Amino acid sequence: MNPGDQLHENLANMMNDLKIYCRLRPYFVAFAKHLCVLCFLLLSAISSIAQTRINAVDFGLKKNSFENAALAIQKAIHACKKEKNAVLVLPGGRIDVWPEGSAKRELFVSNCTEDDTLSKVKNIAFLLEDLENLVLEGNNTLVILHGKMVSFAILNSKHVKLKNISFDYERPTISELTIKSVSSNALETTIHRDTRYAIDSGRISLYGEGWKTRSYHTILFDPLKNSMHYSSFNPLLESKAIETGPFQVRFEGNFSKTSLKAGDVLTIRDPYRDNCGGFISRSKDVKLENLKMHFMHGLGIVSQFSENISLLKVVVAPRENSGRIIASFADCFHFSGCKGLVQLDSCFTSGSHDDPVNVHGTHLQISSVQEHKITLRFMHHQTYGFEAFFAGDSIAFIHPKTLMPLGTGKLKTAKLINKREMEIELEGPLAPFVAAGLCIENLTWTPDVIVRNSRFERTNTRGLLLTTRGKVRIENNLFYRTGMYPILIADDASSWFESGAVRDVLIRNNVFQECGLNSGSGAINIAPENHELLAGNMVHRNIRIIDNTFILYRDGVLNARSVDGLVFEGNKISWTSLLPGKNTAPVMNLTACKNVSIRKNNFDTAQLPVLNAAKMTNKELKTNLKVTLK
Repeated sequence: MNPGDQLHENLANMMNDLKIYCRLRPYFVAFAKHLCVLCFLLLSAISSIAQTRINAVDFGLKKNSFENAALAIQKAIHACKKEKNAVLVLPGGRIDVWPEGSAKRELFVSNCTEDDTLSKVKNIAFLLEDLENLVLEGNNTLVILHGKMVSFAILNSKHVKLKNISFDYERPTISELTIKSVSSNALETTIHRDTRYAIDSGRISLYGEGWKTRSYHTILFDPLKNSMHYSSFNPLLESKAIETGPFQVRFEGNFSKTSLKAGDVLTIRDPYRDNCGGFISRSKDVKLENLKMHFMHGLGIVSQFSENISLLKVVVAPRENSGRIIASFADCFHFSGCKGLVQLDSCFTSGSHDDPVNVHGTHLQISSVQEHKITLRFMHHQTYGFEAFFAGDSIAFIHPKTLMPLGTGKLKTAKLINKREMEIELEGPLAPFVAAGLCIENLTWTPDVIVRNSRFERTNTRGLLLTTRGKVRIENNLFYRTGMYPILIADDASSWFESGAVRDVLIRNNVFQECGLNSGSGAINIAPENHELLAGNMVHRNIRIIDNTFILYRDGVLNARSVDGLVFEGNKISWTSLLPGKNTAPVMNLTACKNVSIRKNNFDTAQLPVLNAAKMTNKELKTNLKVTLK
C-alpha cells in the first residue's frame, strides 16, 4: 500500500471512530455525571463517618431538670477539642444555664462596651474557642439563660456551625407592661409575668436576676397598628403605684396629658450596654442555621473581624405564646469589621429596640504622628478595646468632614497599645498630608453582603444599616412598619465613626410597607455625614433601587446625598390606608448627586411625585418627572 492509500485508510478509520464516539457521547456524559454524583455521595458518607458525635448527656447534662447545665456544657465542649471533626449533640427539651460555673472571658464588643471601669468579663453559655470543624446540633433544645449572659461565643475558630437551637432569658432585661384602662388621674395596668417588680412607699421599681433598672428607656408597642414608638415611663414613675392583684398595678397621678390608651404595651429597659446575645470574633466560615433568639441583652448577635458569616433561617422574636413583644435589647444582627461574605437568608426579626441589621467598619482617628509611626484612637464611647487593624491590611486616610480618601497605604505593623489606642506603621514613607485629626478606614476588612427572603418588623428604628465597600445585594425582603428608614446607607467620621463608603449596591424586589412611623419619612435614606461637600466628589457610588414596591405611610420614597451613579427605576409606589384620607404626593430628595436616573416608575397615587434637587443641575439627572432645583 502506498503512503497515499495508507493515509486515506487512516483518515477513514478516524472518521468511523469519531462517528461511533458521537453516537455514544451522551452515554459517556451521563455516566460521568452519575460517577460524579456517586463520588460526592461517597465523600459525604466518608465525611459523615469521620465525624465524631459527642452527646452532652454523657457529661452530666440533663434536659428538663432545671439544674445548672453550665459545667456539663463546658465538659462536653472540652471533649470536642480533642477531635478533628466533632458534632456536639444536645438532648432536646429545656436546659438552664446560670453564670455560676459558666465559661468567662473578657470581651470588648463593638457598639456595646460602656466606657467605665467596670469588669468587661462576660458569662458565656457556649464558649466555642480555638475550634475547627465543629457542629453544635441543638435538636430543638431550648436554652434558658439566668442573669446577664452571652448565649454563645465563637472565638478564633473555623468551620463552626450552630443549628436547631433556641435561646431565651428566664427574666429578660426588658420589662413589659400593658395598659388596661386610662383616665385623667389613674392607669390600670397588667405587668407581664416574666417581669419582676417591687412597690416601695408607692413607687414601683423593676429588677431581675442580679440587676435593677436605674434608667427607664421606654418604647411603646401599639397592637392596633402593629408598630413601635418612642414613649416615656416618667408619668408612671411619678405616680403612686398600688398593687391590686398579682401582676396588676394601679397608678394614681396626673395622666391628663398622656396619649396612652388601653391596649398599649410599654417596654422598658436600662440602656446600659454590658453584654450581647451572641459573639463571633476572629473566626472564619461560621454558619448559624435554624437558630431562634427569643431574647438578647445589650446587643444582638455581633460578628467582629470575622470572615464568611451565614445566617440561614435565624429568628429573633419572642417565644410563641410567651405574650412578650421584645426579643432584642438593641440590634438583632451586628457586623463590625468583617470580610468575605455576610449572608442572611430567610431570616425573621420582630421586636427589637434598635436596628435589625447593621453592617459597618470603624473609623479610628489619628491622635499623633511620630516619624514613621501613627497613633490611632477609638472615638465612640461604646466601641473600643479590640484590634481594628492588622499587619498587611490596606487602609485609606479619610478626611472626617468630607469623607473623601486622601490616600491609601499598607500596614507593616499594627498593635493595640491600650484599650483606647492602636499604633500602626506603614510600608514605605508617610505622605505629607498625614496628620492628627484624619481618620483611618480599614479597606481589607469590608465584606460583601447578601440579605434576601427575610422579614423585618416591630422595630422603632431602621431596618438595615449598610456601610461597606463590598458588593451588596438586598433582594426579596419585606420591611414592615419600621419606625424609621427601612434602609440607611450612612458613613461617618464624627458621631458613631462607622465606615465606609459603598461602591456596589443593588436593592431589588423588596416590599417597603408603611415605614417611617417615627422618623417622619419612610424613604430609603442615603445619608453620609460629609459635613463639607466637595464639588464633583461623591462619597457613595453605584446604587440601584429597582423593581421594588413602596406602600407609603409617609410621603418620603427616596433621600440621597452625595451619590455618583444612582438608579431608581421600575418601582411601584402606592399609598396605604393606614391613615384614612392622607394621600399626599410622594417625595424624593436629592442633594449633590450625579449620574442619576429616575425613570419608568409606577406612581399609583392621587398626586404626581415631587422631586427636589439641591446643589445639582438638570444635566446630572435623567427623569420624566418635574424637578424642583434648589
